[in-house]
Amino acid sequence: MIVELAQRVAALPADAREAATRIFDVSETVGTLDPPTEMEGWITKLFGSVEAVRHQRIVRVTNIVTFEGALFNALRAQRPMEVKGGDEARKTIAAAVGDPFDTPETGTPADSFGRIGGSHSITASNIAKYDGYHGVLVFARHDPLEPMDEATLADHLLTARRWAEAAHQSDPDARFYLLLWNSLWRAGGSVVHGHMQMTVTRGRHYPKVEALRRQAAAYRAAHGRDYFDDLYLVHGALGLGVEVGGARVMASLVPIKEREIVIVGRPGQHEGSLVSAIAHALNAYRALGVVSHNMVAYVGPLAGDGAEWSAFPPVVRLVDRGDPGNRTSDIGAMELYAASVVSADPFAVSEALRR
Repeated sequence: MIVELAQRVAALPADAREAATRIFDVSETVGTLDPPTEMEGWITKLFGSVEAVRHQRIVRVTNIVTFEGALFNALRAQRPMEVKGGDEARKTIAAAVGDPFDTPETGTPADSFGRIGGSHSITASNIAKYDGYHGVLVFARHDPLEPMDEATLADHLLTARRWAEAAHQSDPDARFYLLLWNSLWRAGGSVVHGHMQMTVTRGRHYPKVEALRRQAAAYRAAHGRDYFDDLYLVHGALGLGVEVGGARVMASLVPIKEREIVIVGRPGQHEGSLVSAIAHALNAYRALGVVSHNMVAYVGPLAGDGAEWSAFPPVVRLVDRGDPGNRTSDIGAMELYAASVVSADPFAVSEALRR
């Protein structure tokens, strides 16, 4: 469990322990409270006992390379998490049949360079863009919760990349590609029908991608080690990582929110090499009851930009966005401006990945 993280790190083999020290800072604190007698019944019903909430162990993990961080409340991590929105989500998905994405060639606009069609999807131009080249990959299947096999996922990734290459061909200065998947409204999807989004931007890569490239380069310069290799070394040694199809899959120690999974490929590859690993992660999510998720793929530029990208691998991140029936947002000021507050234990996520 995450509450044992400091002890687990201390017990690692020397190479993994040294890598953990280079990348992570782990600390622990105890939050205390004194509830009134009138609250005891409610507390016992939610948390099992009053004593469980009087002294709460909180684990703080900070990645001192990227300065991502998470606060894990041991009490929340031990509390069973029940997804209640599955039935509501399925009703909403069924009610949305016949939306514009069901007839994309007449219900969506095309990009100036045309549409790209795959075996299981077709592209459209996003009607409300957040960058000059902003497309949509419309799935042939309406239901985003329908299980997706590797062949379908591979076709989606290939078709999206073909769109990016077509955008780059029409504008050689547009070379920085980003692939996104916001599944359902809880994750920011404005259309229920299954779809991904693609952007290609100019000038330099998006700030978080460029920051990660620079942080990994600085780590290599400071320690003579590859950051992504060491990141997996630590996660793997702790039992938080598995290898799937040559890619490294991790239940993140510093999740941006619940149950984040990070997938890292090899330098010189692109997101298409991670198909088996992504499919594996999606299957783990289904086993955990995840209904709504975000996914993003970080990859190097489609053409050289003068910066050093040769050591940068494709990186895919997925995160659970919680119960679609919950009206309370899962992200607040802490996540936006300080550090993530997380209830799901990464070691529980890793069990699903290993299964």
